[in-house]
Amino acid sequence: MEQQPETKKEGRLTLVLALAALIAAFGSSFQYGYNVASVNSPSELMKEFYNATYYDRNSEYLSDFSLTLLWSISVSMFPFGGLIGSLMVGPLVNKLGRKGTLLLNNVFSIVPAVLMGCSEVAKSFEMIIVSRLLVGICAGLSSNVVPMYLGELAPKNLRGALGVMPQLFITVGILVAQIFGLRSLLATQDGWPILLAVTGIPAVMQLLLLPFFPESPRYLLTKKKDQTAARKALQRLRGWDEVDAEMEEIRQEDEAERAAGSISVVKLFKLKSLRWQVISIIILMAGQQLSGVNAIYYYADQIYRSSGVKENDIQYVTAGTGAVNVVMTMCAVVVVELLGRRFLVLLGFSTCFVACCVLTVALVLQDTVSWMPYLSITCVIVYVIGHALGPSPIPALLITEIFLQSSRPPAFMVGGSVHWISNFTVGLLFPFIQEGLGAYSFILFAGICILTTIYTFLVIPETKGKTFMEINQIFAKKNKVSEVYPEKEELKDLPPSTLEE
Repeated sequence: MEQQPETKKEGRLTLVLALAALIAAFGSSFQYGYNVASVNSPSELMKEFYNATYYDRNSEYLSDFSLTLLWSISVSMFPFGGLIGSLMVGPLVNKLGRKGTLLLNNVFSIVPAVLMGCSEVAKSFEMIIVSRLLVGICAGLSSNVVPMYLGELAPKNLRGALGVMPQLFITVGILVAQIFGLRSLLATQDGWPILLAVTGIPAVMQLLLLPFFPESPRYLLTKKKDQTAARKALQRLRGWDEVDAEMEEIRQEDEAERAAGSISVVKLFKLKSLRWQVISIIILMAGQQLSGVNAIYYYADQIYRSSGVKENDIQYVTAGTGAVNVVMTMCAVVVVELLGRRFLVLLGFSTCFVACCVLTVALVLQDTVSWMPYLSITCVIVYVIGHALGPSPIPALLITEIFLQSSRPPAFMVGGSVHWISNFTVGLLFPFIQEGLGAYSFILFAGICILTTIYTFLVIPETKGKTFMEINQIFAKKNKVSEVYPEKEELKDLPPSTLEE
């Protein structure tokens, strides 16, 4: 009888939980999306500024090569900063906590916002390049810490919906940057520094509001060993006092963590008990970026142009595509607890596979069949829908779910590093691939989509509605180790000196 009231209340979305998720996602994930897209619209205006600034200093203009190189450095500093941010995740979340890391991360947004806003007045394009590195670090941290924080705050039956929220706010950030970047708004000679500086507003809001919300109860109990604070945080998040069952579940995870000891990135790769989890996050994160999502956006303007869309109207069609991305990610938030994570990943990657194949045919026949350009536009939209349903939001959620507290921070470091290296690689190599293969370049992305689909079908289990320990037991069977504390057995194989690190 005592358990029944708690069971009935389980999964309630309280005001505290909803606001904590909203502030964390808006203050951090939104900035990631915003900074991805904010430099696209004003790129020509910013190149003019680079050239004019160089002329004022040296009485000569930059060569075409030098200007292209400077602009490429400005753009690529963002994913490079993202990689640095991902490598900072483990030490920071263990030392400062999940909430503490998000609060510190706002420094990497507010400072560059001020620098970018003042760059034109200061006549310094170097300020923009440094700022792109700093907002990249901000994105690298937030893309890993926000899913971890929300995954640990949420009850198991809401973990999927809240775990997809960071991706939803990334897409909202992209859309807002596309709207603000319209030539009728801020993509103007005087407006582009303001467009770049807007990223600081969500950071200031998070800095002011997030301190009033709880730290992750799992962090408080397993890392800080503060049972009282963990209980109070759970009671605030759940909206009732009976949290004994959830405290017990966290204690079980804590016991598994103590059995495992402190796990570094190196140990993560050594442990047999984590083998399939590590392989899975590497494949899913690489598949997410190498499946061509950035290339689709890169190619979209050309597809719209060849379909007869007027040059001035392309910016509105691009914003429309961004709106489709937001709507479909909202659908993923709603259906992730109904259909499950595994189904959405399978559906998303297989949809992207079909879209890439048909797009290749449409691009090859574009000049010979009159209606093919319209099929190309349809393929772009279908691809965006597919990616928004599964490949974009689910991998980060799965990292939270398939690793226990002890291995979660290094797992996010690995997943985040793979994400940003893959992102950087596509951005660097796609122009050359496109030049060499033309329309056939999307066959490469189709291949990656189908391979990721097959891997997911064969290896990834459904995690919907399961506790972290239950998910850990599923992977223990796959890894052929003990079901209870798999790391305990595996750590016997490591020398004692390694465990004391």
